[in-house]
Amino acid sequence: MANRSTDVLFQLVKSLEKSEKRNFKLYARRNSTSGDLKVIQLFDALDKMTEYDEKDLLKKAKGITKQQLSNSKANLYKQILASLRLIRDEGNIDINLHEQFDHARILYNKGLYLQSLKMLERLKENAKAYQQLTFLQQAIYFEKKIETLYITRSIQNKADLLTAESEEVNSQLTLVNQLSNLALQLYSWYIKNGHARNEKDIKELRSFFEKNLPPAALQSKGFYERLYLYQSYVWYAFIRQDFLQYYRYSQKWVDVFSEFPELIKVETANYIKGVHNLMNAHFSLLNTEKLSATIKNFEEFTNKKFLQDNENNRILAYQYIYTARINLYFLQGKFTKGLRLVPFLEDMLKEYGLYLDTHRVLVFYYKIACLYFGSGDNEKAIDYLNRIINQKGDLRTDLQCYSRLLHLIAHYELGNFDLLEYLIKSVYRYMAKMENLSKVEEEMFTFLRRSFRVGAKALKPEFEKLLVKLKKYEGNPLESRAFVYLDVISWLESKISGVNVQDVIREKFKIAKS
Repeated sequence: MANRSTDVLFQLVKSLEKSEKRNFKLYARRNSTSGDLKVIQLFDALDKMTEYDEKDLLKKAKGITKQQLSNSKANLYKQILASLRLIRDEGNIDINLHEQFDHARILYNKGLYLQSLKMLERLKENAKAYQQLTFLQQAIYFEKKIETLYITRSIQNKADLLTAESEEVNSQLTLVNQLSNLALQLYSWYIKNGHARNEKDIKELRSFFEKNLPPAALQSKGFYERLYLYQSYVWYAFIRQDFLQYYRYSQKWVDVFSEFPELIKVETANYIKGVHNLMNAHFSLLNTEKLSATIKNFEEFTNKKFLQDNENNRILAYQYIYTARINLYFLQGKFTKGLRLVPFLEDMLKEYGLYLDTHRVLVFYYKIACLYFGSGDNEKAIDYLNRIINQKGDLRTDLQCYSRLLHLIAHYELGNFDLLEYLIKSVYRYMAKMENLSKVEEEMFTFLRRSFRVGAKALKPEFEKLLVKLKKYEGNPLESRAFVYLDVISWLESKISGVNVQDVIREKFKIAKS
């Protein structure tokens, strides 16, 4: 698992670019006091460390005692943030609006009310252009304060105009808040549970969605209202494995940025996430051509300077490009070719380990395990699956379940029959406890138990029987999880035909293209 130091100062120092480090040192030396020199000494010590170690830190920062360390770290943290704040980002609308608001406040404190109001008007124009409702709300509130305390005579009917403006913005914010809450709750459900497991899950989700979807949402015209509306539908469809609806709303999510192109730079992370879901939808619908085309367009987008200049967006983009490329290899049956990505993935997980969430890392481990399994290297597949199985926590119980199931099948492939009886019982109990046993998995467990008692020559007819049984469930939404996480059908066909899984999938891909 990638390093996840909990020391926030260490994380901040390690996130800095060379230019930002240089700017910090210039900022810290502006007065050249002894305290500033100690801060720089502490900064250099942290910068040279690969992992946070307090004992090692005290040895390197000799001018700081253990008793002083806590305060020195707090001081350094503030100074780094202050130095970063001075590096003006012309493209960051949040920082620009904050600056305009600060200027309006300064003018107000100087008693220059009319100048303050003019600054607030400019702020409002920019906020409206980029649909930054919270800034707009703050500016209106400040305007009302000035108009209430002082007779500015800035404009006739100002009270009526401000009241109407305030009510409109508050109404928009209420809707945005309701929709963003709905999207967040649905996404949280997925991160914890994965796809819906049974009719009970489906019923509860439908009830929650319908209860919390604001009636006014479908008629909304604003960017953020529609963005969170489409996000809500995306998670709702994805959890239920309604992949056609998942695709439609992922496309709407991306398309809303085409209507508001100026917001791509403001909400780059949301745009990246939307494209990721669109690529995932193409994968879920087995649409190889559209997935390939979307990957190409996305790769071109990620080369844009405003994205590359933002560490968060750059890391996010890299994650999703790798995910999409692996998915394309899955569809094409090119598992061995996909293994070429593994060293780059490992480097990325190591380099950006401080910034990647555990959920995303586990997904990568599972996809890498599937690449090894599909190419016939079951031992390496088991190594990566063990990383998931040994992870503590309640993230993605479905991923945990299918990791255990694939782990079981990989041992079966290796002929580790001495382990299998224990593993079958263990995995069965785990999945039953998580309410994760579908009819497909029940059939597979029955087959695996029975296969111990069947001779090698009699196994092929047993594989054929299981294949016939499982094909009946392919169109069932509640059974499709097994086919999403693990291509059981192709695995059985590979056992029957005596070839690798990737050869079976590659042949299907060729037939589909012809």
